[in-house]
Amino acid sequence: MAILVTGGAGFIGSHTCDALLKKNERVICLDNFNDYYPPEKKRKNIERNLASKNFILAETDITDGKSLEKVFGENKDISAIVHLAARAAARPSLDNPLLYAEVNILGTINLLELARKHGVKTFIFSSSSSVYGANKKMPFSEADITESQESPYAITKKTGEMLCKFYSETYGLNITCLRFFTVYGPRGRPDMAPYRFTEAIDKGHPVNMYGDGNSKRDYTYVDDVVRGILLSVEKSRKFEIINLGNGNPVELKKFISLIEKQLSKKAKIAKKQMPKGDVVATHADISKAGKILGYVPQTTIEEGLKKFIRGYKS
Repeated sequence: MAILVTGGAGFIGSHTCDALLKKNERVICLDNFNDYYPPEKKRKNIERNLASKNFILAETDITDGKSLEKVFGENKDISAIVHLAARAAARPSLDNPLLYAEVNILGTINLLELARKHGVKTFIFSSSSSVYGANKKMPFSEADITESQESPYAITKKTGEMLCKFYSETYGLNITCLRFFTVYGPRGRPDMAPYRFTEAIDKGHPVNMYGDGNSKRDYTYVDDVVRGILLSVEKSRKFEIINLGNGNPVELKKFISLIEKQLSKKAKIAKKQMPKGDVVATHADISKAGKILGYVPQTTIEEGLKKFIRGYKS
């Protein structure tokens, strides 16, 4: 049987493909190689996998229903879908909400419909901690009310969860929605803070620090998230929403200082106002992930940044 990984050449997607191939799974990597960041980076992410007999690359867009139908027609052994493809990040969604709606909502409906039509029972949806919005209660629990998001991106992820619940209840799909908390690691997107801060400090450029530096993020190393994804596929359930985080938020000031230490360079801080769409803090309650999946994050922020910066340098 095969596992379809959408966004499979991206950051989390390529690591997921690697992990599945190590388990000798047949992997269909679906990606449109858009220009949100340089496509050659994504091609490099999967370069070594192209020689594997268990790896198939399907270059298509999740908004193109006909092309998706062709992928399913040619691969009738798809047993699970790990849906990671999306337009990512809160800030850009403020400028282009229609694109985010098209990719993140229409694209998700296309895949859910194909799962229903082709009898694919296991569906993993990549949601986001952003659905919690400016939640004041810490840590964020899956039981919290999530009716006030801070960006179109967050709204599309919340909508995706609602669609998943509908398809699970109406058509009997086993669907797990995973709320990712600030995933970082080698191959990380160049627009995300770990890469931007590291590059700026390394090259002696100013580091834009939004707010007073006391904002917090629950940084989660990519290997831990991938482990959670694979556990979700293995322990497929009727419908669940599960946080995948580290459970230990890190202040922005400390995060920058840890990068300084790894690079042995001092940051030039440029203080900026907190932009629209950003939240002050994220903190995952991962007790449900532990109970249902046996998920235990294994990488500290110090270890994770060491691995990330080693990857950055190489």
